[in-house]
Amino acid sequence: MTQTRDADASQPGAHPGHWVSESHPESGADTDTRSRGFSVVMHHIDDEILTGTWVNGSRLPPERELAATLGVSRGAVREAIRALEALGILTSGTGRGNGTRVDAHPSDAMGRILRLQLALDVVSFADLTETRVALEKAACAAAAKVRAPGPLARATDLLGQMHDAMQPDSFNTLDTAFHVALAEAGDNRLMSDLTMAIREAVHLPILEAEHSLIGWDNWRDGFVCDHEEMLTAIENGDPIRAAEVTEAHIRNAYETLLLGRD
Repeated sequence: MTQTRDADASQPGAHPGHWVSESHPESGADTDTRSRGFSVVMHHIDDEILTGTWVNGSRLPPERELAATLGVSRGAVREAIRALEALGILTSGTGRGNGTRVDAHPSDAMGRILRLQLALDVVSFADLTETRVALEKAACAAAAKVRAPGPLARATDLLGQMHDAMQPDSFNTLDTAFHVALAEAGDNRLMSDLTMAIREAVHLPILEAEHSLIGWDNWRDGFVCDHEEMLTAIENGDPIRAAEVTEAHIRNAYETLLLGRD
């Protein structure tokens, strides 16, 4: 907002020497300054995390304090925090004792990115399927070697619930949780996060296909049988069999539900 002297005293209500307000869009210099401030904050937060100063659960300084320390505007701090929230690195809460904390949830961010790339045709269902095959074969083979008891108990429980899930909506949710549990049984956090991200990316297309599938009950029973074979191979400590049945299941699901959607 700037002030200018009114040059036309003939206008109604105008007087010589009268100051009027005149709005201008944000200047390029202002935009550059804010962009630099944003980069300063992002680099600072990166450095604090990478050096181990801030870890999961660490509380960030208040926006005003952080802005003063870095010599940037509070708006730049706020924009950086929002960007890192979208990336699943920070969370913000209101009220005393909350504020902004490091609270990484990488699968959420990766799932969001993959969904958008799928919608924009940057990646295809075929691409994601091949990635799933490579990823989940390795994850289930690892699970057969490690056999972490907690995730395997959860997978067993989920499989029992799938037997009773007659509708695609409930089955789809259990299906995703089952695959993630198997990945977690291999005790590899990145594999389980990537499994979750890919499953989230294809969640809606799979659900739509399941609702429109002719003979859903038969297909559902087949998917449950696939899951039983996967879990049995893992429980028996057979990584080769676990990888084989996992690949067969994923390719069968792709051909049934997603083939032709690219």
